[in-house]
Amino acid sequence: MRKRSIFTACLVAFVFFLCSQALAGHGGHERPEKRGILLAAFGTTVSEARVALENVEEEVRKAFPDLPVRWAYTSHMVRRRLAGQGVEIDSLETALARMMDEGFTHVAVQSLHTIGGWEFHDLVRNARAFSGMAGGFDRLVVGGPLLNGREDIGRTAEVLLREQPDTRKPGEALVFMGHGTDHPADALYTALAVELRKRDPDAFLGTVEGSPGIEEIRGLLTEREVSRAYLVPFMAVAGDHARNDLAGEGEDSWKSVLSRAGVECVPVLRGTAELDPMVAIWVDHLRSAMKAW
Repeated sequence: MRKRSIFTACLVAFVFFLCSQALAGHGGHERPEKRGILLAAFGTTVSEARVALENVEEEVRKAFPDLPVRWAYTSHMVRRRLAGQGVEIDSLETALARMMDEGFTHVAVQSLHTIGGWEFHDLVRNARAFSGMAGGFDRLVVGGPLLNGREDIGRTAEVLLREQPDTRKPGEALVFMGHGTDHPADALYTALAVELRKRDPDAFLGTVEGSPGIEEIRGLLTEREVSRAYLVPFMAVAGDHARNDLAGEGEDSWKSVLSRAGVECVPVLRGTAELDPMVAIWVDHLRSAMKAW
């Protein structure tokens, strides 16, 4: 019994020693506070479309002039293609690891996604994994996507309808193309479509991979006897989807489908991130996330 008591006492003392060393190590190696921002976008391989992301960085730097800004592309395919062109862009995980190595204590990751679909939730899950690492960040927060609540839908609709070509005449349609998803967040596109038509009966929103699709949009244009439509991407950048699926010459592009229905199409190849009032919504989400620092 005496030997067991001595063993137990030694074991308890050893565990206490380890715990005290861990606590002492954490408190004894305090580091200066270092805050930074990481902008996370799907990314694009279209060089002309990168102006949208450059605009986001410019607006974020204006809003937070004292904080360093870093970038990450969440799409492996985009990063791989860019690497083939000699352009190296970090993944979210690599960018966070670099910031950790550089001694950042507080990091705000701002998503540049449009809705909180699968990609956004993957971003949140992977980013938060870094917040629990020993010797990692003291605080890591994530700002929401563009459509992150009811207020965002109204603000987004207002910007989309205001920031359009001056050449548009009454009776001419605005047709916005979103990406779409099989995630439940796809319902946000429907909510925005309703809000747009409430404000402008000739404004329509469809998606490539969700609902409504181009066939439904074509039916609505035919019903209203629209003869001319401006085709506008509802995506952060006017990349492949905008240049091929929306405005391309292929027979399945929205331009081709609507042209065969007798609608004259005028593509407007401009991403939402090129519009300062739209970027302001992302910046507000970033500012809100930082309140948790």
